[in-house]
Amino acid sequence: MSKRDVITFEGHKFLKQRLVFSILSQRPVRIEKIRSNDENPGLWDYEIALLRMIEAVTNGSRMVISPTGTSVMLKPGMIMGGKVTIDCPVSRSIGYYLEVLVALAPFGKEQMVATLRGITMNNTDLSVDTIRTATLRNYRHFGIEEGVEMRVTKRGAPPKGGGEVRFICPVVRAVKPINYIDQGRIKRIRGISYATRVSPQTANRMVETARGELNRFIPDIFIYTDVYKGAESGFSPGFGISLVAESTTGAFMTAELCANPGDSPEDIGRDAAKMLLNEIARGGCFDSSHQWLALLLMVLGPEHASKTRIGKLTPFTIQYLRDIREFFNITFKLKADPESNTVLATCLGSGYTNVAKKTT
Repeated sequence: MSKRDVITFEGHKFLKQRLVFSILSQRPVRIEKIRSNDENPGLWDYEIALLRMIEAVTNGSRMVISPTGTSVMLKPGMIMGGKVTIDCPVSRSIGYYLEVLVALAPFGKEQMVATLRGITMNNTDLSVDTIRTATLRNYRHFGIEEGVEMRVTKRGAPPKGGGEVRFICPVVRAVKPINYIDQGRIKRIRGISYATRVSPQTANRMVETARGELNRFIPDIFIYTDVYKGAESGFSPGFGISLVAESTTGAFMTAELCANPGDSPEDIGRDAAKMLLNEIARGGCFDSSHQWLALLLMVLGPEHASKTRIGKLTPFTIQYLRDIREFFNITFKLKADPESNTVLATCLGSGYTNVAKKTT
C-alpha cells in the first residue's frame, strides 16, 4: 500500500487518534458514517474545533467535510508548531486537545507555544494537572526533556469553563528507542487538590480523606491544595483532585476525579485514592491513561527494537494497536507475563525523522 492510498474508517469513535496517525504517517484518511443514524448526526462542536486546531498547527493540510458533516477527509500537511491560541468548546476539556498537541508538538518545524482556553478538568478526558505532572514527564524516557513546560494560569470547572493553560514544547530530530521493563516499587505519591468558587476548606477535606486511604500503604504523601479566587477561578464553581504515584524506576501511575453536582469532597478524595490503588495494582511502566503515548513514541523511534511493560490492555489500547498497524504497517509483539499480570510489548521502530527541524 502506497502513501497515496486513502485509509477509510467508519464511525466517530477513535477519530482523534486517526487524525494524529494520518499527520505523522503522511497517509490521507477518510472517516465516513459519523453518527449517521444519530438524532444529531455528523461532527460535533468539539470535533470541529479539533479539526480547526490541526489546521492551525500544520501547513498544507487539506480537509473536506461533507455538507451533512457525516464524512471527513484529511490530506495531511507538515507540522509547523509556533504560537497558537485555541478556544476549546466546553463539551470537552482542554485535555482532549492537549493529547493531540502532546503527540504532534515534538515533530514540528518550530517550538510550539500553545494557549488553550476552556474546561481544565472533567471526568472524560485527562486533566491538565495529570498532563503536567505525568504525561509530559513520560516524554523523558524517549529523550524529550529540555524546554517542555506547561502552566495553568486559570482554572475552569464544568459546565462553563473559563480556564487557561500554556503549553510549550521544543522540537526534536528523532526520539530514542526504549528498553523499559522494570516497573519498580512505588516510592512516593503526590497530588493536587483544587477548588474554584467554593469554600477553600473543600480542597483540604479532599486531601484528608485521600491521605486516610493512602497512608496505610506509604508514608511519603504530599497533596498540594490549589485554591483559586476572582478572575483566575473561571466561570463555574467546582473542585477535584489529581493523584500521581511515582515508582523507584520513574514510572507514573495516575488517578483523578472531579465533582459532579451533589458530590461531597470526602467522597471525591476517597474515590480518587481507590482509583489510584487500582491503577497501581494493574502494574506496568505506563498506566492505562498513558499506554497510547508509550506505544506511539515506540513506533516513531529509530529502526531498533523498543520494549516496555504495560498493564492489562484497555479496549482503547487494543483499537490503538490496530490503527497503528493500518497507518504505519507496524505490529507489536505482545507477551503476557502471568507472574505480574502485565504485558511485555515489543516493536521495531519506523525510523521516523523530523525533517522539518532545522539542523544546528
